[in-house]
Amino acid sequence: MPGSSDPLHLAVALDGTGWHPASWREPDARPADLLTAGYWTDLVAEAERGLLDFVTIEDGLALQSEHPLRPDDRTDRVRGRLDATLIAARVAPRTRHIGLVPTVIATHTEPFHASKAIATLDYVSSGRAGVRIQVSASPAVAKHFGRRVIPQDGGAELMSEATDYVEVIRRLWDSWEDDAEIRDVATGRFVDRDKLHYVDFEGRWFSVKGPSITPRPPQGQPVVAALGHVDAAYRLIAAGADVGFVTPHDARETTAIVEEIAGHRAGGPPVRVFADLVVFLDDTAAAARSRRDRLDEVAGSALRSDAEIFTGTPADLADLLQQWHDAGADGFRLRPAALPHDLLQITDGLVSELRARGAFRASYANASLRDSLGLSRPANRYSTAATS
Repeated sequence: MPGSSDPLHLAVALDGTGWHPASWREPDARPADLLTAGYWTDLVAEAERGLLDFVTIEDGLALQSEHPLRPDDRTDRVRGRLDATLIAARVAPRTRHIGLVPTVIATHTEPFHASKAIATLDYVSSGRAGVRIQVSASPAVAKHFGRRVIPQDGGAELMSEATDYVEVIRRLWDSWEDDAEIRDVATGRFVDRDKLHYVDFEGRWFSVKGPSITPRPPQGQPVVAALGHVDAAYRLIAAGADVGFVTPHDARETTAIVEEIAGHRAGGPPVRVFADLVVFLDDTAAAARSRRDRLDEVAGSALRSDAEIFTGTPADLADLLQQWHDAGADGFRLRPAALPHDLLQITDGLVSELRARGAFRASYANASLRDSLGLSRPANRYSTAATS
């Protein structure tokens, strides 16, 4: 189990103008820039300045809603978004070190498409790509596609489908061996066809022949992440993810979730477990509470979240992170309540505080996202060299 001597990892979850629904009305918010490349480049560049491991970018297949399963028709909230994977691909050339983890909705998309999009992102970013796999239980979203009725089984079937989805994209990433491209002008051989492999996946939801049209990504396997609140999601994380985002509310619950995921893991390296927190950060705890109260008043109700909501100073947050790190969390995915304010508090305040305590890096030391997270580059399951 991780302890204070193990590296503490930090990520930031980017969504609109922040995770508080009234954040777009803050004086320093940039709601007019949400659909511009510059907005996202600025945010990710700031996260990179703070030496964070990666950013995640939220996405969806319906307009944002206060209700998880149906539209809310509100007009006083941010509505509309850009495609997360395309944002990441646009940002990648403007950054050098930070990992880029867009969200992909597995429920209504094809794993073949996702595999080549994320493989492309890995090439564009020189090995810094990941993907957060998400499911959608919304009947309203299903109506956008008209292909299926969403099962009302608490999400177990959707999680099982997502597990197969991850298996397919991983097989497709391996369907080209690392040295399949020869590019020999003299002989006229560009590719060794014997090193391209059919994945031949047959399951309940997918039948995929392969191979991919995109050569194996620079990382071999880009980082796969998923968010979990319940056992079915923990099983998805354990079965196919490299990183699991979880939502404990104290150190004891952190330990319990980490142990539950580990109990479901059937061999291989352990999952990197990141605890999610929504954060309101200011130089004083009173200022943070006042800002949260003001935003709640503007929104017309108190903020509610699946994750713990932290309100205080960067030093106070550093205390909590170190406690939860000792309890088993490998890292933390922080959801800034308002952008750019809380992101700046993370990069200037929290990171400096953790570094002063010897709990966080002073510079980037690794080229790929897998390296940054201490994950080895996996062998190709279809490698003829490995099987000959």
